[in-house]
Amino acid sequence: MLSSKRLWLWLGAIFVASFAVLGFLGREIYVKAPPVPETIVTESGKTVYTRADIDTGREVWQTLGGMQLGSVWGHGGYVAPDWGADWLHRESLALLDIWAGERGATRFDQLSAEDQAGLKERLRTELRTNRYDPATRTITVSDARAQAMARTADHYARLFSSDPELRPLRVQYAIPERSLVNPTDRAELGAFFFWTAWTSVTTRPDDTISYTNNWPHDPLVGNTPSASLGMWSVASVLFLIAGVGWLTWYQARKGEDEHVEAPAGDPLLKMRATPSMRATTKYFVTVVALFLGQILMGAITAHYAVEGQDFYGIAISDIIPYSLTRTWHTQLAIFWIATAWLATGLYVAPMLSGHEPKYQRLGVNVLWVALLVVVVGSFVGEWLAVQQKLGHATNFWFGHMGYEFVDLGRFWAILLFAGLMIWLTLVGRALWPALKTASESRGLIGMVFVSTVCIGLFFGAALTWGRHSPLSMIEYFRWWVVHLWVEGFFEVFATAVIALIFSGLGLVRARAANTAVVFSTAVFLTGGILGTLHHLYFSGTTTPIIAWGAMFSALEVVPLALLGVEALHNYRATRAAPWVQTYKWPILFFVGVSFWNLVGAGVLGFAVNPPISLYYVQGLNLTASHGHAALFGVYGLLGIGLMLFCLRTSYRGASWSDTLLRPTFVALNLGLAGMVFLSLVPAGLYQAYQSVTHGFWYARSPEVIHSPVMETLVWMRVPGDIVFSCGALLLGWFLTRLLVGGRARRATGDEPALVPAE
Repeated sequence: MLSSKRLWLWLGAIFVASFAVLGFLGREIYVKAPPVPETIVTESGKTVYTRADIDTGREVWQTLGGMQLGSVWGHGGYVAPDWGADWLHRESLALLDIWAGERGATRFDQLSAEDQAGLKERLRTELRTNRYDPATRTITVSDARAQAMARTADHYARLFSSDPELRPLRVQYAIPERSLVNPTDRAELGAFFFWTAWTSVTTRPDDTISYTNNWPHDPLVGNTPSASLGMWSVASVLFLIAGVGWLTWYQARKGEDEHVEAPAGDPLLKMRATPSMRATTKYFVTVVALFLGQILMGAITAHYAVEGQDFYGIAISDIIPYSLTRTWHTQLAIFWIATAWLATGLYVAPMLSGHEPKYQRLGVNVLWVALLVVVVGSFVGEWLAVQQKLGHATNFWFGHMGYEFVDLGRFWAILLFAGLMIWLTLVGRALWPALKTASESRGLIGMVFVSTVCIGLFFGAALTWGRHSPLSMIEYFRWWVVHLWVEGFFEVFATAVIALIFSGLGLVRARAANTAVVFSTAVFLTGGILGTLHHLYFSGTTTPIIAWGAMFSALEVVPLALLGVEALHNYRATRAAPWVQTYKWPILFFVGVSFWNLVGAGVLGFAVNPPISLYYVQGLNLTASHGHAALFGVYGLLGIGLMLFCLRTSYRGASWSDTLLRPTFVALNLGLAGMVFLSLVPAGLYQAYQSVTHGFWYARSPEVIHSPVMETLVWMRVPGDIVFSCGALLLGWFLTRLLVGGRARRATGDEPALVPAE
């Protein structure tokens, strides 16, 4: 088995090498991003759109909710269409009808099969030929195509107005009436939609595939999978098999972990929470409140998929439309999970070091207020943006950024980054005495500290783009936040904290836990850092992105192969000694994390990650099933487990109720399973069939989204949602009882002295 020092060197080398490659590929994305032309003109010299139209159109799209209302390049919401795919297909049909008119027919489908075949081939040539001139930064289109573009643009201008003819479509898309009051905004929105469609079908210079690697699938325009998608998908499977084989061999060679006799009594029983540790309780109250709010927004969002503009007959879309409820639903998920983890860091830092820095409690309280300001301020700004009450520049700073998971305006993102810097300072200075003191736990504490630094700094990726930055680069850095910040360094932090919990309880040796955590982190980051690229296959990137992303996203699954062993060890820990039952439910939540990591991140994640798979299912409900199972099943349960551990060591009175936690645990897990496997997975498979058979545009069309099959599957979410919601309400009731009972007990002042947990 490798020594701890060698593992740290290995981890450092992986970190540096991976980010070097990620940075190099970022430059590749920037250099070869799809161009935004200065002008789009017809062959007869008429200007159709300008760069200003496209840039402003993107800002208009952001004020509508951006990726929360439909999607672009496959990223975003699922009820409205992917706007680029929808424009592309509508423009193609309009152009075919125009050409059919030249042959004396009213519509394309009135022509003979032979004539139709000839026009389809002409269509592919017309759309796929790259007529962008880098010298003049101009795209030239035929006069007939300009007519088709005008017809398509008119459709969207009417869609986002109050045109009564398109009201049924607005209901199906969950778009409120008169979303855009300014006709100029509606026209410029069309310019942005055209550009996304143009990037999807136009071949790169000196290549045979489009700027988005022939995504979305649409045989009518010649968008079919390229050879590289299949080849790198096969390679990723082989890489996965090799990685699992190596990890299994390594574990077998290492042998069983040395058995540790559990202490006769609870080592943390005499620990007394410091003032700053007790101050974190308000964070956990906030966690549960935000969690319940997320569930409420999720219920409204899911119901919009059936009624469109109403909630059980109540017209609410004018006040909180779909794009807003989905924004708040996804943001609340990030906020409450991150708050649980941040509070855990603030709680365990003094516990580990036995040191309460001066003004630590004040810092904890100030940070809590700052987080509330960010949550409330960003939500208000997003509401004002969607209600079209902010200008475009103001929207960028205070409104809706339009990019899924990083929707908050730049001002609020800066405040959040500043809050993370405060958190880093608070945790770091509380941990510092333990880092300076030689102990078996110092390696684990060092991992907590390093991950704390990364959590604080890497949210800075959300501050890297401007109002008119290339969309490909925005996607690149957005996934730094979503993948590296949320899924990466927070997970490393949580893994180290859990290891410290088990070593502090005397259930594992600190030295062995340190080695295991560093090894696990090294294995995870080997695939995790470069695995970020699998989100960027079709975001205006090139084939090398597919190659690196496919190979290393497969390696992300490798450490999940042995999660059953980890879950078994954690479960056995609850039976190590009678006193361990005190921590039974926090530990069982960690067991649940292992299960959902394997199912949500492993099975469902790898089902969509290979390039050839994602080509057909990106932006469909299969990706949503992976997202729900992984986000709550892994990070949500982990946040709740960490919260329960902190509360268990702080509140030891009779107000703690295992009888409430048992149904809470069961309801949350069964509810999530019902939500995923009764609704999202079947819906995703049905859409995937339509995407493969007809094209992506069709899988996201009202004909499929509002088909009897899909609407039935939406209703099939209800049993799982109800059970899940009951689990969340039970968690809220548990916390309420705990705090009320704990306050009465603390009034007696019967608390032992603080004992550092080594």
